[in-house]
Amino acid sequence: MGELFTFFGLISHDHTFIYMTHMLLTALIVVVIAKLATSNMKVVPTGTQNLLEAYLGGVLAMGADVMGKEEARRYLPLVATIGLFVGIANLIGIVPGFEAPSAFLDFTLALALVVFVYYNFEGIRRNGVIAYFKHFFGPVWWLAWLMFPIEIVSHISRIISLSFRLFGNVKGDDMFLMVLLMLAPWLLPMIPFALLTFMALLQAFIFMMLTYVYLGGAIQIHDEH
Repeated sequence: MGELFTFFGLISHDHTFIYMTHMLLTALIVVVIAKLATSNMKVVPTGTQNLLEAYLGGVLAMGADVMGKEEARRYLPLVATIGLFVGIANLIGIVPGFEAPSAFLDFTLALALVVFVYYNFEGIRRNGVIAYFKHFFGPVWWLAWLMFPIEIVSHISRIISLSFRLFGNVKGDDMFLMVLLMLAPWLLPMIPFALLTFMALLQAFIFMMLTYVYLGGAIQIHDEH
């Protein structure tokens, strides 16, 4: 969004440069948080370790409701990392002078493709190629000709759903913030900023939940119907 002032924009207004610098900043923040949480681990957690353990416990509980605790624990590293990455990426956009990398379709589409490829890979690995693609034909054999193309379109649409949902919401939040700063540049209303923070975390939660749902559907194909 070229109209929105960013500190990195003082160096270059190039779309790719703005996107890459904010994405790398997000990755750096995630690495620093992880390092702080694991650098001096204690039996009774405090500080950043306590915060991240609470976060991981929440993500695990969310996944347990979808696919059971054992399976949720198996995919916890992937889902929790995605959630932390998306959450920080969204929150960066709330800080004046920075733009959320998740407001770029490049970012959200890449994440959606990662999830899409991985859950299909896990479905094939856990069930076998034949069994996995067999469930695309549906439970009734004589409707297979109809169910197969519907299932293919349904799975491909998940890429669009994951990427455009996150992109659209964060882009809208960025535009709302831009208007807010134009109207009140010196007095930052706390209620709108609190709302933006809530929406940033909510979008990360939705992305994690959908990742767990797609993984659960891929590895537990016998229970789908």
